Amino acid sequence: MKRLIPFLLCLLPLVSFAQETLTGKVVKVSDGDTFILLDGSNSQTRIRLYGIDCPERGQDFGTAATRKTAGLIAGKQVTVHVYDTDRYKRKVGIVIVDGMNVNEELLKAGFAWNYIRYNKLFAERFAGLEQEARIAKRGLWVQKAIAPWEFRKR
Repeated sequence: MKRLIPFLLCLLPLVSFAQETLTGKVVKVSDGDTFILLDGSNSQTRIRLYGIDCPERGQDFGTAATRKTAGLIAGKQVTVHVYDTDRYKRKVGIVIVDGMNVNEELLKAGFAWNYIRYNKLFAERFAGLEQEARIAKRGLWVQKAIAPWEFRKR
């Protein structure tokens, strides 16, 4: 019980600031930070992971990030706490599968950056997780890495 209380307190910000909560099965992982959710009414929704940015296709570790995300969520039932809708009409949220925060897991594994420009709610926590991965040289941090937003500018 003592372990459950801190876990629930960590989830409180997820629920309290969310605009809506979606649940469904992940039917396609497009890239490291985008997927398609199929809900109970057979409606598909494009989801973008909040507060992180994974390497692009064609960028170093882009395929590895996509594989990592697929390994965590493909074909599984997930809960998405939606915080925003982006300019591409994707719902942007924190994704939970089997009690695990997928956004945080990708940062810990070194397959994502804290997307400072768009992360207003969890910036400090995500920055800490990214820094831990950098120090441990996990994932893309084994080499000098170009941020996806810089890669897209090219």
